[in-house]
Amino acid sequence: MWEPSERYPDPLVRVLHPDFNKYRLPLASVERLHTGCRWSEGPVYFGDARCLLWSDIPNDRILRWDEETGAVSVFRKTSHNANGNTRDRQGRLVTCEHRGRRVTRTEYDGSITVLADAYQGQKLNSPNDVVVKSDGSIWFTDPPFGLLGYYEGEKHPPELTPAVYRIDGHTGAITKVTDEIDGPNGLAFSPDESQLYVVASRENPRKIRVFDVAGERLTGNRVAIDAGPGTPDGFRVDVDGNLWCGWGMGETGLDGVRIFNPVGEPLGHIDLPERCANLCFGGRWRNRLFMAASHGLYALYVNTQGAHGG
Repeated sequence: MWEPSERYPDPLVRVLHPDFNKYRLPLASVERLHTGCRWSEGPVYFGDARCLLWSDIPNDRILRWDEETGAVSVFRKTSHNANGNTRDRQGRLVTCEHRGRRVTRTEYDGSITVLADAYQGQKLNSPNDVVVKSDGSIWFTDPPFGLLGYYEGEKHPPELTPAVYRIDGHTGAITKVTDEIDGPNGLAFSPDESQLYVVASRENPRKIRVFDVAGERLTGNRVAIDAGPGTPDGFRVDVDGNLWCGWGMGETGLDGVRIFNPVGEPLGHIDLPERCANLCFGGRWRNRLFMAASHGLYALYVNTQGAHGG
C-alpha cells in the first residue's frame, strides 16, 4: 500500500553518491498522481495544455492527467496498444503502437498520420519507444514484444530483425540505423545529440548501450551501463547528461528510478512501490519528473531540467 512520506527530506529519494545532493530538493516529496492502470508506459508532458499523457498498454488506452485539477481522463481508446510517446519539434504527439505495428503523429486537428509501419516491404514488429532530434528526425526502437501474445498487442511472427530506425523529418524516409542491440527498448540522446543511448533489454544482465551519432549513422557500439540485477526500460537525460532510468522488477530495493552520471556511475535512486517502466521531465521549468510505474503515475520535483527532445 502506498504511503507518501511526511518527512523532509523524503527518504524515498536516496543518495548513492555525494554528487546527487545537488539534484535532490530537500523540500520535495514523491507524489502518486494516479493508480488503477495495468501497465503504465510512455509519459509525455504538454506544457501548452498543462497536462501529461501516458499509455496504459493492456487497457488499450492513452490517459491524460491535468496539472491544474489533478483529474485523469481517457485521451484515446483504442490506442492500438500504444507504448512510447514524445512530441516533435512542432509540438505534435508522436506515438509507438504495438498492435498497430506503426509510429504515428497526432496532428493539431486530432487526425492521425502514419509515419512508419514497414521497412523495405516488411511490417514493423511493435515500435516501443521514440525520441525526436533537433533536426526533426524521429528515432524509434522496434523489438517484437507486442507480438508475443494478446496482452500488449496481437500475436504474430516477426518479419524484421529487432532494430533502431530513423524517420527523416523532411522527407519521411525510413532508415535502419542499427540492428546490433539485443531487445532494443528505451532510447535517448545526450544533451548535445552526439551520442544515442539504447537499452539492450534482452542482454543478461541488461545493458544500456551508447553509440556515437554522425548524421544518420551510428558508430562505436559500447556498454555505457551494466545494470546488474536491475531492469532498465525507458529513460530520459537531463541537461547535465545524467540518465534517469526506469528501474526495478528484481531484487528488493530496486523498484523506482535509478540515476547515473554520464560515465555510468550510479548517483541516486527514487524508491517507488512498483517498477517504473518509463519517465519524462515536465512542468513549467522541465524540473518535474513524471514516472509511469506499473499500475500508477508518480511525480517528483528535482533540481535539474530535462534535456530537449525526450
